[in-house]
Amino acid sequence: MKKTYLSIFCMALMGISFLSAQEKIPEVEELLSKMTLEEKIGQLNLLTPGGGVATGSVVSEDVEAKIKAGNVGGVFGVSSPEKVRQAQEIAVKNSRLGIPLLIGSDIIHGYKTTYPIPLGLSSSWDMELMKQGAQLAAKEATADGINWNFSPMVDIARDPRWGRIAEGAGEDPYLGSQIAKAMVEGYQGEDLTQPNTMMATVKHMALYGAPEAGRDYNSVDMSRLKMFNEYLPPYQAAVDAGVGSVMTSFNDIDGIPASGNKWLLTDLLRERWGFDGFVVSDYTSVNEMIAHGMGDLQAVSAMAINAGLDMDMVGEGFLTTLKKSVDEGKVSEEQITKAARRILEAKHKLGLLQDPYLYSDESRPEKDILTEENRSLARKAATRSFVLLKKHNNTLPLAKNANIALIGPLANNKNNMLGTWAPTGNPQLSVPILEGLKNVAPEAKIEYAKGSNISNDSSFAKKVNVFGERIQISDESPETLLREALDLANSSDVIVAVVGEATEMSGEAASRTDITIPDAQKKLIRELVKTGKPVVLVLMSGRPLDISEEMSLPVSILQIWHPGVEAGNAVGDVLFGDYNPSGKLTNSWPRSVGQIPIHYRMKTTGRPGPENGDFQKFKTNYLDSPNSPLLPFGFGLSYTTFEYSDVKASSESLNADGSIELSATVTNTGDFDGEEIVQLYLHDKVRSVTPPGRELKGFKKIMLKKGESKTVTFTVSEEDLKFYNSAIEYVAEPGEFDFAIGGSSAVEFKGSFTLKK
Repeated sequence: MKKTYLSIFCMALMGISFLSAQEKIPEVEELLSKMTLEEKIGQLNLLTPGGGVATGSVVSEDVEAKIKAGNVGGVFGVSSPEKVRQAQEIAVKNSRLGIPLLIGSDIIHGYKTTYPIPLGLSSSWDMELMKQGAQLAAKEATADGINWNFSPMVDIARDPRWGRIAEGAGEDPYLGSQIAKAMVEGYQGEDLTQPNTMMATVKHMALYGAPEAGRDYNSVDMSRLKMFNEYLPPYQAAVDAGVGSVMTSFNDIDGIPASGNKWLLTDLLRERWGFDGFVVSDYTSVNEMIAHGMGDLQAVSAMAINAGLDMDMVGEGFLTTLKKSVDEGKVSEEQITKAARRILEAKHKLGLLQDPYLYSDESRPEKDILTEENRSLARKAATRSFVLLKKHNNTLPLAKNANIALIGPLANNKNNMLGTWAPTGNPQLSVPILEGLKNVAPEAKIEYAKGSNISNDSSFAKKVNVFGERIQISDESPETLLREALDLANSSDVIVAVVGEATEMSGEAASRTDITIPDAQKKLIRELVKTGKPVVLVLMSGRPLDISEEMSLPVSILQIWHPGVEAGNAVGDVLFGDYNPSGKLTNSWPRSVGQIPIHYRMKTTGRPGPENGDFQKFKTNYLDSPNSPLLPFGFGLSYTTFEYSDVKASSESLNADGSIELSATVTNTGDFDGEEIVQLYLHDKVRSVTPPGRELKGFKKIMLKKGESKTVTFTVSEEDLKFYNSAIEYVAEPGEFDFAIGGSSAVEFKGSFTLKK
């Protein structure tokens, strides 16, 4: 079976020999030789006793009895060294073969030390920072007994109506692949038997980020060509980085649900990509194939195991039906043995077969979790994730002795700092914006007024507040809240309004058809602008929003996503200029929902729209809107300004076995030191399948002092020019390529070169 050099290297470091299809781990094979069919099936069963945040309505029953019977391969929703030791002792001391458990968890953006949501982290374009964050999350989680993580989520998403866009890295396959690699390497390290590393799970395999109508769990339909060129690369990058497990998605692919899709799980994942880990379903996704129309529980369970699924999360279809399917000849025992082997091999790689209590050191939580060092990294990550969307009249950065009216329903609200999918974090340990601003600028006069509710709609609030109060509707009337805010605003020098989405307005099962700021807050913003005072909007959200109205107002706008446990301190660092914002958007922001899906890689057509945005009949454009997004992929401002010059190629042509250097000089022309994310875009002018208008092929983050210039160089080889053709072959074709180097995907092409064969 084909392997990557990286995975072989990692295995060598772990003291594990490279396994071909014929080579086996003796310890695993000895166990398999002793196991009954029922015990093998038991290893394929993943349960939760509850106590944590679930993504479905099912909670497992009689978990302890099932562990003793050898009917459980892993559990999730269990944490702390003591509780994990208890679970392992039940398995090791009370089951016939004493096989330890996998202990899983959703650790999406930090464990107890919560970072910005993944979409926010991706806006840093900082691979080393993201790797460090994953390492720290692994250190904290393993200190609490967890050895297996259901992260990273690498689904490409181009529809901001979809709530889970918050959990991914945006719209671009190149950037998404780099982030997938960094996260896997951060979680798993170089040696999975070390107690501060954990097995990662790339999810959701596959295409989960492209549901029809932007509605979570909905059907997905796209061509193989689009899959391979635009949606599959981040999953493959995680596999190439040596990820230990893969989680299936809820959607169908080519009409077959992912958890039962043999083309996806065997032909593509194992045979084409060479994946040798194990595949786990998402929460009850095997059972949910019944509702997809695939048959009863026995039928869908047989379909899943035959397709290449190894572990059934929570649904227990494998546990209750697979033996019957073997007896009836619908599933072979060999297929079940293969799946059990993969689970046992994962336990071997984690060191659990050698030491079941490797992750049960009771001294670790106090010294490894929520330390000042950990919170410092969370604060740094948050500042690097913020994106300055608009500057107005040099309002920012704020003076540290300013008289500030801090207004807005998210300005002093701990419950909404962590963001969606932070089940292991404690919102009450987060730093709200009011506290953070006072910490950073103690000499400033900062007074607070709520100003409005997040939303005045009580029925909407009830839907959002499933996991606790995120939208609090005040006992005071909206008119009273607004009057208090305006009184405060009129006595200030500058207004900072913290507005946007509550935590659970994005995330799983949180799709929205209206992605504007809620009306209650829109009214507040309009009235604050009417005061004539300088206004800074600090915008919090888990998705790209339609802020067309707000961009037209005389305000500055800083996008902070949901920033995590150090939210307020990080916002203070940026607003007061201790850190100059450098984040760049990883999704295009639409002018309205009518443009969705919109992304920078959209293809030109036979009737391309006019470049100046003016309407032309019989061209691909709208009657009521330009084609372009409100804010393009890669966009982000700074307190300083950058100019690009001398964009050039080292040669007019590139040979198939060589490389070419593309470069530009970047100059800081403003009044502040700052960082710039320099981006390289290519356009294949003629190819055998229609090319996208441009493709990101490189980026570098540089620091420039005011007045300083640097030359940034990208090396491009034939490998960078490859794509999947109509036969799904990965090829580079000779011809001319345009290139552009700049600060966003809207940069103009400045040069070209030719690939020769």
